[in-house]
Amino acid sequence: MNEPIVEFHSITKRYGATVALADVSLTINAGEVHALVGENGAGKSTLGKVLAGLTTPDSGDVVVSGRTENFSSPRQALSAGITMIAQELSLVPGRSVAENVYLGIEPHAGPFVKRGELKRRFAELVIASGIEVDPDAHVEQLRIGEQQKVEILRALAREARVIIMDEPTARLSLDETRNLLATARQLADSGTTVVFVSHFLEEVLQIADRITVMRDAKIVRTTAANDETKDSLIEAMTGRPLDAMFPHRAPVSPDAAEVLAVRNLSLHGQYSDISLTVAAGEIVVISGLVGAGRTEVLRAIYGDAPATAGTMTLAGAPYTPKTTRDAIRQGIALIPESRKDLGLVMERSVADNVTLPYLAEVEAAGLISHRRERALASERMDRVGVKAASADIAVTTLSGGNQQKVMFARALVRTPVLLLADEPTRGVDVGAKRSIYDLIASLAASGMAVLLVSSEIEEVMGLAHRIVVMHQGQLVAEFDGDTAQEELVIAAAFGAAGGDA
Repeated sequence: MNEPIVEFHSITKRYGATVALADVSLTINAGEVHALVGENGAGKSTLGKVLAGLTTPDSGDVVVSGRTENFSSPRQALSAGITMIAQELSLVPGRSVAENVYLGIEPHAGPFVKRGELKRRFAELVIASGIEVDPDAHVEQLRIGEQQKVEILRALAREARVIIMDEPTARLSLDETRNLLATARQLADSGTTVVFVSHFLEEVLQIADRITVMRDAKIVRTTAANDETKDSLIEAMTGRPLDAMFPHRAPVSPDAAEVLAVRNLSLHGQYSDISLTVAAGEIVVISGLVGAGRTEVLRAIYGDAPATAGTMTLAGAPYTPKTTRDAIRQGIALIPESRKDLGLVMERSVADNVTLPYLAEVEAAGLISHRRERALASERMDRVGVKAASADIAVTTLSGGNQQKVMFARALVRTPVLLLADEPTRGVDVGAKRSIYDLIASLAASGMAVLLVSSEIEEVMGLAHRIVVMHQGQLVAEFDGDTAQEELVIAAAFGAAGGDA
């Protein structure tokens, strides 16, 4: 357990004027889960890519099992028993699980694959690893969590001794995350070293043997996970005392106008009899487990998936949006759950993404004025704190936190009366989270009504004036944000009695 398997000696990597790694030295032991944590740009993913042969350092050495190995390709790293499982999986969708696991190393008889031998090897691998997946299922039919298992089996089939997992739970449900963490722990217990790169500090503390904190391309410290807490990690990552993770909530005026009222909203098979209100200047958070129907309620309010029963009012008037265009026209904006799948056109510029739903704002004589478009986008970018060289660069070049802020910039092109946000800080680091929390709090303080969906209990407790909890498509509890108890909110999400609902 304490024998080094990987050693980094004075690793430095620059991208132009940007220093990604600055004289980094680190030892990773055999058979441990070693977590790398830090804000975006801290260097943790770059260090993982150096180990996986995806990035060549400018100086320094990588030593594997006592032998200097400066990899120039993933193939070289794999030959030394090292592989990476990235956020974007590299499987062949139309092929079976077994075919993907042994792709390129299949047993052959001449030009033909020995199918029986392939299945036998796969069965032996499943028994040895304890990772079960249907060998005949096509990868494209599997959920993301199952696809990650296929990636892990593929690594083990190639006798990987070190597996780097880069943000492996970012796209997983609660159950899939639990299974992935159990698998990673099982791998380490069986002797495989796991390098776990993640923003989710609760997961890191749950699974890691040791944790390395990085900041500004350097290592801050490496400690046993048992000696750390979430608060201590956040303070080390940000480099500032952790006085409060969340901003002050401006109190809601007792006579604040009711902006949104939802009465007995229902959609067959998704949710039923949902009733809630949001007042001007109020932050209401819908809590609950994945699959409880929270996102679907937001989509109904936004006109994306209309309910089949129930009524809504907006600023006291009947509100029945047929399309998202109706919702936007009436002063509602949405931050969707997945910025990559639902929120942004990743290869287009920041300006294009900010102004896309509001092209009428930047027209001149019936044509798009790029000058107006850039000016409008730049002003909104400044307002929400997007860090980018200009409005003309592609969104895909930005960090996750800045991509998320681009969606807020778009939402504020026209000042909405109601902001809907589904998991507004998913996949961003703690520093970016705080800036997004500040933005949400400031919008509410200015009088905007805010309705959020969040799966992070700290976020729920830290932001909400009121908390409503959904379980299996029904609203089961309501809590005052100032007096709510975390354990009662969690219990309600799992279906236990509690709250005022």
